[in-house]
Amino acid sequence: MSDLTFDMPEQSDPADMEFVHNGLRRHNNQFVPSAYRPLNIFLRDAGGAIVGGLLGHLYWGWLSVETLWVDERYRGQGLGGRLLDMAEAEARRHGCAHVQLDTLTFQARPFYEARGYRVYGELADFPAGTEHRRFYLTKPL
Repeated sequence: MSDLTFDMPEQSDPADMEFVHNGLRRHNNQFVPSAYRPLNIFLRDAGGAIVGGLLGHLYWGWLSVETLWVDERYRGQGLGGRLLDMAEAEARRHGCAHVQLDTLTFQARPFYEARGYRVYGELADFPAGTEHRRFYLTKPL
């Protein structure tokens, strides 16, 4: 063990992060085979600049939405819903039966609930020292 070191960089190399993710996936595949697949959808303006997007992944029959964002200039036009609809349709196409995500008090809980998501968990004092909460939501596909 004396030849091991711990490294905590301010900026991690994406290849290093992927190496760790792949190590865990290999371990998990011994127990539950997985067809892990990233699912990223970008919304671009006429000039090609990103003005919104959905970042997530598909595995074990689930769509996991990590990030859904639309630039403030384009909110209220149904674009977030379209991004989510596209992701859910792609998840179904890949055999997923469920979707899960999380949101904060000041984010989009009513948006998700209006689209059929339900809260299954809640974390108070998130961020710490605030009155905000983190909500975990799910929906069958």
